[in-house]
Amino acid sequence: MKKVLLILLSVIYINACTTEPPVLVKNIEELNLAIESAQPGDQIVMANGVWQDVEIKFKGSGTEQSPIVIKAETPGEVFIEGESSLSFGGDYLIVDGLFFRNGHGTSRAVINFRIGDKVANHCTLVNSVILEFNQPERDMADHWVEFHGRHNTLDRCYLAGKSNRGPTVRVVLRGNESIWNYHQITNNHFGPRPRKGGPSAETIQIGTSSSSVSPSFTMVANNLFDRCNGEVEVISSKTNYNEFRNNVFFQSEGSLVTRHGNYCIIDGNYFIGDGSDNIGGVRLINTGHWVTNNYFYNLKGEQFRSPLAVMNGIPKSPQNRYNQVTDAVVAYNTWINCESPWHFGVGQNLGMKDVLPASEIRSARPERTIVANNIVFNESALDNPPVIAHDKIDGINFKSNVINQGYEGGIDGLEQTDFGVIALTEFISVPDNGVSEVVPYAGFEFDKIDADLFGTSRANTDMVGSVIAGSTQAPDILNPANYGTNWYNPIEEKETPETYMVEAGGDIASAIATAKAGDIILLNEGEYAVGESLVIDKELKIKSESGRGKIQYNGAVGTPLFELNPKGSLEIDNLELTGNSNYAFATLKKGMSAHFNLKIENSAINNFDYVLKAYKQSFADSITLINTIIADCANGLELSEETNDKGDYNAEFITIIGSEFRNIGANVIDYYRGGYDESTVGGNLLIKDSKFMNCGGNEKNGILLNHRGIINVNLMDNQFEYNPVRFVSILWGAKNNYHSGNEVKNSGEIRTEENIKLTLMY
Repeated sequence: MKKVLLILLSVIYINACTTEPPVLVKNIEELNLAIESAQPGDQIVMANGVWQDVEIKFKGSGTEQSPIVIKAETPGEVFIEGESSLSFGGDYLIVDGLFFRNGHGTSRAVINFRIGDKVANHCTLVNSVILEFNQPERDMADHWVEFHGRHNTLDRCYLAGKSNRGPTVRVVLRGNESIWNYHQITNNHFGPRPRKGGPSAETIQIGTSSSSVSPSFTMVANNLFDRCNGEVEVISSKTNYNEFRNNVFFQSEGSLVTRHGNYCIIDGNYFIGDGSDNIGGVRLINTGHWVTNNYFYNLKGEQFRSPLAVMNGIPKSPQNRYNQVTDAVVAYNTWINCESPWHFGVGQNLGMKDVLPASEIRSARPERTIVANNIVFNESALDNPPVIAHDKIDGINFKSNVINQGYEGGIDGLEQTDFGVIALTEFISVPDNGVSEVVPYAGFEFDKIDADLFGTSRANTDMVGSVIAGSTQAPDILNPANYGTNWYNPIEEKETPETYMVEAGGDIASAIATAKAGDIILLNEGEYAVGESLVIDKELKIKSESGRGKIQYNGAVGTPLFELNPKGSLEIDNLELTGNSNYAFATLKKGMSAHFNLKIENSAINNFDYVLKAYKQSFADSITLINTIIADCANGLELSEETNDKGDYNAEFITIIGSEFRNIGANVIDYYRGGYDESTVGGNLLIKDSKFMNCGGNEKNGILLNHRGIINVNLMDNQFEYNPVRFVSILWGAKNNYHSGNEVKNSGEIRTEENIKLTLMY
């Protein structure tokens, strides 16, 4: 109801400001003429339909009472496609109801609050959608919304699916005209952003290292961040005096990070996890931040992705690195089922001083930081302590914090108290009256924390935690109707999969072309000859149920049996694939604008040059092999072309379970991430219960499994026999690289090197 009322008031406001009848325009030429002659109060209406390859340059000077408005004839039915963009230059300009899809921006930004040297002030994009409007290549950087000037607004929009390099939204502080900007990013729905496989994939970035001493005063409020998984920072605040209020971070694999800049307010936000290790909360760097009234639920991340990460800094830090945390306040927050919620001294890396310069060593511990009046509740007994100290915590002052169980003391100001919680919704629980006897610490200016997470006044009944005990109703924080547009529904109804039967010797390519995303192609027992690549550009499963379908690929050398395109997601089950000096699977060499997925189960792959060839700028969310035999191939899985050493890699998860590799010459598994980027927390390699025999004989570096720079590696219960290499694997001891239960026979050794020297990125 509140959202509908706001929309009606907005419509009434716009209509009341109109001095002339709306002007309907049907093409870019008519739009340009209308913009050129527009006066305060004018409305320009874009006709419904597809607007292809348009650069909309909205210049004008409206007034606060009489803005100039461009709006869709019907919100959501004006489609901006192809190579297109929208730029604002002037004052009090509004754009309402556009849908950007099926294309990409013309330059560095899809929406830019600047035209040349003319910035925008008091301008607004409202009630619009940007959906998968990606550059053709993953490394082609752009921003979907780029703020310049002052007092500009992104409101009630839906943005989802950005897969290429660059933050979804960036606030630029370049020149005096763009500092003290007071921009508003409010009431938006930031839909799923896929994992990028490296840095520079934030959902919002406010400023850069070079502008980190500038005052911004940007407000980010009442937004839903829905599975924003681009990288470890969902929001990267890099300027001063920004505020983050009443946002919901739902199962987003990252954190709200005060990366540079000082004096941020982080108040009244929800951080909702699903128990995975990748979902974080708040990470603090720099000075003077206040973290109050926030709610953290079911977060299990550690270090950079811990529910609360207070980092170590670098003494006399360069502007683009990590400043010491000082004078921060963390008060009146609640952590529910976050086993070890508080990590202090995160990033302490004194053990790496032999491979890093002094300018990279984070030894400056947090100082003059207050952690007070917080609640920690866990339903189950704790396996780990609630506080993880990566360095001394003598600069942290703990006051009146309570935990319900599993803590035997050791920190004054964090006391075990017998209390429970009451579930108000699936994700929101509040304390019972067991905390009512705890007297909150009255710190300096704590009286300004005058209401709790739900807006209840603390004046008469102040209690520890983000919610005053006794609350019986929680806000509907995950209702998509509370965020984004009034016309776009982001929830897609999945159709029931159809099955297409292909008889032995039949045409698999025709079945693939006919099938819809999610469908199944069923092969009979028997042989299938394929002479050209099968294009996979949607989600498909190809399998045999009784017997085994056998596909013989006779395509040209260097071509794949299965060509994996953007959005191609292929599952193979119970098939035998045989090649002839060509590839079983490969991505496009160019144009991989979206990720792919590959799962192979209960199958056999033989006589290919490469089993999988992933080209530069391609990215797989997951590659999985289960109970599969790979034999007599020149090369195995090759995902090692991100050699620019900027923290990028070609797959997030590679999982190999119960499989066998025989007679693979080189690149048995070649999986690379280069560059010393401590905030990159992937990729992930798991090899379990598998066997490698007579592999790696042509491997020039003498290593069977190449995974240099990959952060998470686990080799478990495998057999390595008669592999003519010096090393089975060289693990990175300083990261999450492990091995256990492996049998190694005539195959070199598994070595762990504590610190691996990588190229510095900064």
